[in-house]
Amino acid sequence: MPKDAIEVEVSGRVVPVTNPGKVFFPVSGYTKLDIVNYYLAVGEGALRGVYRRPTVLKRFVNGADQEPFFQKRAPTPRPEWVETAHVTFPSGRSADLAAPDEIADLVWMANLGCLDLNPWPVRADDVDHPDELRVDLDPTPQADFAMVKLVAKAVREVLDDFGYVGYPKTSGSRGIHVNVRLEPRWGFTDVRRCALALGREVERRVPAIATTKWWKEERHGVFIDYNQNARDRTVASAYSIRPTPDARVSCPITWDELATVELADFTIVTVPARYAAIGDPSAAIDEKAHSLEPLLELVARQAAAGLGEAPLPPHYPKAEGEPRRVQPSKRKKDGLRD
Repeated sequence: MPKDAIEVEVSGRVVPVTNPGKVFFPVSGYTKLDIVNYYLAVGEGALRGVYRRPTVLKRFVNGADQEPFFQKRAPTPRPEWVETAHVTFPSGRSADLAAPDEIADLVWMANLGCLDLNPWPVRADDVDHPDELRVDLDPTPQADFAMVKLVAKAVREVLDDFGYVGYPKTSGSRGIHVNVRLEPRWGFTDVRRCALALGREVERRVPAIATTKWWKEERHGVFIDYNQNARDRTVASAYSIRPTPDARVSCPITWDELATVELADFTIVTVPARYAAIGDPSAAIDEKAHSLEPLLELVARQAAAGLGEAPLPPHYPKAEGEPRRVQPSKRKKDGLRD
């Protein structure tokens, strides 16, 4: 073990932490050991967000104020107790990704410089059928957090109307995520298409502040990023640390808290105390898995009304019925049609 390392014992596992005094947040002074201790304090909740999910390692090896690199393949060598899951990417290539199943894995990832945890919405034993639908509310530069909260309220109303229970959390950046547990019976294509349909229903109800328009030049208010449900797309999981100067956290909240919370409320200093006092507001997420069928029916109704497919991200295979992946302004300039 390197001379500058310490050992952290987690449920019988001994995890080396190298250079524990290295500062990862220059403004606030938080170190690697502070990050490790944070994940130990919220371990059960943080593990719930990534449990047995193929997870991309987003490594901030030079600190939170520097660009990270994404490591999709689980590194070797690695501890023998770190499990993996074999996934296939949209390109057709495949790899073994880390699949955390114990708190020691979180400490191991923190030692590698991982601040936020980025899991796929599937489990290791069935990597082609998502068990989580993710509603990602991403404000445009003109929108503020108050507007995001209003759109989140509309998301809850739509979920309630269709019989779903959603679990909200701050993104730790500028937005809000709402996760819905699914029965793992449908593929990525269906889940993504249902996320689009849900977003369009929210947009229909609050058109002045919500949009599902993929092209930035067409957006206003809060963008409902349906493509976060496409294969190989990930978002920061619950209790992930985000690379903000004050080390904010993607923190689960209750719907009753929604109106009053602010993003700065949740940091690696404040969240452990909150967690110790009230526990994890998303602790019940695994108690009920929902059928996708009500949203598939909404997809069919929207399609009959002329709302078809929407663009996927670049480099993805073209979907059936997908419009041209050309910016609307360029399409009009060049006289292109879908």
